[in-house]
Amino acid sequence: MHVTMVDDKIVAAEELDKAYFDRAMFFGDGVYEVIRSYDGKIFALDDHILRFSNSLEAIGITAITAEQVRKRVLKAFETANLADAKIYFHVTRGSCPRKHEWNNNLKPNFFLTVDKLRDITELKNNGIAVSTYPDLRWKRCDIKSLNLLANVMAKHDAVKKGCQEAILVDDKGLITEGAGSAFFAIFGKEIHVPPLGREILPSVTRKYVLKAAYNISMKTIQKQFTPTQAAQADELFIAVTTKDIVPVVKFDSQTIKQGSPGQYTKLLIEKFKVFTK
Repeated sequence: MHVTMVDDKIVAAEELDKAYFDRAMFFGDGVYEVIRSYDGKIFALDDHILRFSNSLEAIGITAITAEQVRKRVLKAFETANLADAKIYFHVTRGSCPRKHEWNNNLKPNFFLTVDKLRDITELKNNGIAVSTYPDLRWKRCDIKSLNLLANVMAKHDAVKKGCQEAILVDDKGLITEGAGSAFFAIFGKEIHVPPLGREILPSVTRKYVLKAAYNISMKTIQKQFTPTQAAQADELFIAVTTKDIVPVVKFDSQTIKQGSPGQYTKLLIEKFKVFTK
């Protein structure tokens, strides 16, 4: 490597930290996970570790085990000593000079952060606004990869419109999911959600939402629906690890029913708490 530069400074390549040559920087070559705790207890750890392992396997990173990851998560969580925490971690294929192909002997890089979760009581009580955006993501959204530029663009567009989340719409005009969440509609006492597939992340929170729905005898319809149909729903909500269930009261500037969280969404929020204790 003849020349390397960081900002305005010429630096010898051998003096640079390996992070500058991480394949995640060049290609987004890695996978990540987000876990949370409730009152000092990590929620659904086994589910998240399994999903993370599946993502690692899907892109061929094999030099780190699920048990290694679990131990690191627990150690960091214990050290942070936060009751309600967000735990983010990722594994990348490793660091090397930029080239598309990789050497199977690369050592994966691991990174983790633990942060305190903010209080979102107001969002749950009042609901949020969302807006639609074209689903520009790659074709393996079931892998929780570090390739998130399309999600970032969608979320930025939503924020510019005064919304808290972007709802992605595919080339057929059907909703897939949120930029960072699962998306649900309620019609009567039926809960509608797009079915899992390669175009949708297998959300852990979604899994427990559907369990909560079953526990209150709600019928689940796993089928994609259009933005027009979503706007006509009795209730809408998103589900995401760091916030669990959040009501949606505005969809593309259109008020949903009375503009306040619906009865079944509020009931699901209460029933979800059973899984967090």
